[in-house]
Amino acid sequence: MLQKFKEHIVLQFPFLKEKKLLIAVSGGVDSMVLTHLFKTLNYTFSIAHCNFTLRETESDKDEQFVIETGKKFDITTFTKQFLTEDYAKTNKLSTQIAARELRYQWFQELVIKHQFDYILTAHHADDNLETFLINLTRGTGIDGLTGIPAINKNIVRPLLIFSREEIVSFAQKEHIDWREDESNSSTKYTRNKIRHQVVPILREINPSLLDSFQKTTAYLEGSQQIIKDAIHQLKNNAIVVESGVTKIDISILKQLSNSKVYLFELLKEYGFTEWNDVVQLLDAQSGKKVFSKSHRLLKNRGFLLLSKIESTTTNAEFTLEENTSAIENPISLSISKVTEIGNSSLQTIFVDADLLSFPFQIRKWKNGDFIYPLGMRGKKKLSKFFKDEKYSLVDKEATWLLTFQDQIVWIIGKRQDQRFAASKTSKNILKISVTY
Repeated sequence: MLQKFKEHIVLQFPFLKEKKLLIAVSGGVDSMVLTHLFKTLNYTFSIAHCNFTLRETESDKDEQFVIETGKKFDITTFTKQFLTEDYAKTNKLSTQIAARELRYQWFQELVIKHQFDYILTAHHADDNLETFLINLTRGTGIDGLTGIPAINKNIVRPLLIFSREEIVSFAQKEHIDWREDESNSSTKYTRNKIRHQVVPILREINPSLLDSFQKTTAYLEGSQQIIKDAIHQLKNNAIVVESGVTKIDISILKQLSNSKVYLFELLKEYGFTEWNDVVQLLDAQSGKKVFSKSHRLLKNRGFLLLSKIESTTTNAEFTLEENTSAIENPISLSISKVTEIGNSSLQTIFVDADLLSFPFQIRKWKNGDFIYPLGMRGKKKLSKFFKDEKYSLVDKEATWLLTFQDQIVWIIGKRQDQRFAASKTSKNILKISVTY
């Protein structure tokens, strides 16, 4: 196994040489073998152990074992204890997901603090198969069927080509000590049910299960790359990003053989789950929308508009006090006294300070708002103004108003109200500009 591992590292992970590495070590056979292999190949690395405090004294014994291993081989060792069950309860997570989050959060903290280049974990071929089967039972796209990635940003998994049987055999041959986690034999967790009840039956059907699985994942990875190339081309043709809003051209989507699949690939990273509702937006009336926890997808004429859900509520109101020269929140503005009117624009207005007084307010629009647009006759409801200007719902919600006693002074960056506009006879003039 050592020679095979050495060749594998040189071929697939040559970038690890001379880098600062952190190996995740549980104390089990997989991580102990990984540690032994890198030590044998004379790599410089540190080890990190998570004590999830889930197995009473056994968790503490695992931690102590890893600490002693670090001392024995003169390896810098980091350990941390977590209140995993409390974290799981607070964040409404399963114990396994909670442990995973805590583990990787801490590893990344160590990376930043100690400037590690890569985190190494001891996932192997059996882990990969189990993950595939778990994802398959839950329902997944092709990403979930390609298994555990060997490289994921700064996380590297060098043992994925080895079976657990190979790893245990090597550990026994080399007299490598490890600790057995008794919870691994329990079928309480989904992964253990797959490991102990499903995989053995599949092995009976096909004794070369792991080899067949690795061939299948290789085919799937190839298919996945074809999909990525197609999506990249689609993004170039059908997507435009403007002011933080992603516009997807519906007419181009409808020309495709399976719009639902393409939409899934375009939008899967944004947390949408109601995919039938997403697809129905293609033929819905303007204004229809679908939400994920973080994003909104809106049908607006011939486009789907994807935007992040704003944390600022539509009722938020900000006060602009006298002598304020600039603000940054909720929008960047500069305010100054000037002696004459300069060139007005969408980004700069001049107001007659004798027609209004501080404080001003900055807020979102509401029903009943109206404006006397500068350069036009009479007043207009803001809802009508938005309609005439072909504002989408996203555009409306992104618009801020400068008001005085609830009267609109300026649709900021869009249109000034003529009631408060400075004229050639104005004696006290304020210049207000959007700044970036």
